[in-house]
Amino acid sequence: MVRYAQRMDNLNSSDIGDLLKLIARPDIISFAGGLPAPELFPVEELKAAGMEVMDEMGRVACQYSSSEGLMALREKIAKRMGDKNNIKTDAEHILITSGSQQGLDFSARVFVDKGDVILVESPSYLGAVNAFKACEPTFIEVPTDDGGMIMEELEKILAATDNVKMIYVIPDFQNPTGRTWSLERRQKFMDIVNKHEIPVIEDNPYGELRFENDDMPALKSMDTKGLVVFLGTLSKVMVPGFRIGWVCAEDEILAKYSRIKEGADLQSATITQLQANKYMDMYSLDDHVSKIREIYKHRRDVMLKAMETYFPKEAKFTYPDGGLFTWVELPDYINTREMAAQCLERKVAYVPGGSFFPNGGKENCFRLNYSGSSDEKIIEGVKALGEVIKANLK
Repeated sequence: MVRYAQRMDNLNSSDIGDLLKLIARPDIISFAGGLPAPELFPVEELKAAGMEVMDEMGRVACQYSSSEGLMALREKIAKRMGDKNNIKTDAEHILITSGSQQGLDFSARVFVDKGDVILVESPSYLGAVNAFKACEPTFIEVPTDDGGMIMEELEKILAATDNVKMIYVIPDFQNPTGRTWSLERRQKFMDIVNKHEIPVIEDNPYGELRFENDDMPALKSMDTKGLVVFLGTLSKVMVPGFRIGWVCAEDEILAKYSRIKEGADLQSATITQLQANKYMDMYSLDDHVSKIREIYKHRRDVMLKAMETYFPKEAKFTYPDGGLFTWVELPDYINTREMAAQCLERKVAYVPGGSFFPNGGKENCFRLNYSGSSDEKIIEGVKALGEVIKANLK
């Protein structure tokens, strides 16, 4: 009889994996994944960049490289973080990872032992929760409102809780809610973090996808004690298939991540790092981001207008300033995990909200993605969702 590690008991089938299977079905209108729109990938430009890489340094591209990542790419990322996030850093403080998901996995392994406490927003990104679960932590959910994490609640929890090892947050266009923290909350959060000296994992996959209002400074840009670990990615602004993410942290912390990187996969793929770097040499990533931002803003507007038209008044939903998601809350008596089966009969998919609460107990909400569907499919899918919601009302 095969005997598995006890931690496997915590790693059940994930809603992410199940949803990716659904997305592959051409007959389904899927609002489930957090996928960029494939028609916006710069395929021809990446093809040209790839040809340049293979012509200029094909054998280098096919060889092992450093665990920290390609220096030229790290330099570009450091500059971009300064320009976009107001983070003053350099290549020596950046580690390339296999997507920001690997950064999440490493974060728990760096900071958390079995039984240690991780604080997360309630709700929080289910991919992070799944990554953290392997280290068998205790999750404490910090209440949120339309402005994100409630600082007074955070202070109460920290005052009453021992052994908090890290705090995980997505301040910009949060997954799953689409909410963004105000400047005042960011400043208050950093005051609290500095007081308690607890490491923070700042996940920022969507920060460049702002549709309106002013950019907000990253928490890392306010970090005076080296407590914030910033996770970034090219997945939402270039292509997810490259699996290029990064960790930005101070020397001592980054060294821990680097040791884990060496043991996990030795390095991220040389060839895709070179190709991404060459693309940024040859073309304007800013121009590409502007293009996808315009399309995603339009699709957000189409979805929100359709929801206002077809959803009953009992359905409350967020109005994100950017990112990929809106979040829907229904009356407490509606179980959206059960309702999802009814929606699938109508060929529409979403992510049931219970997955985003690590301690469970909240099944009346769900997440919708607007970036990956055409106007027609958005309207058709939202209309079907509205009809199913109305049928479940008492």
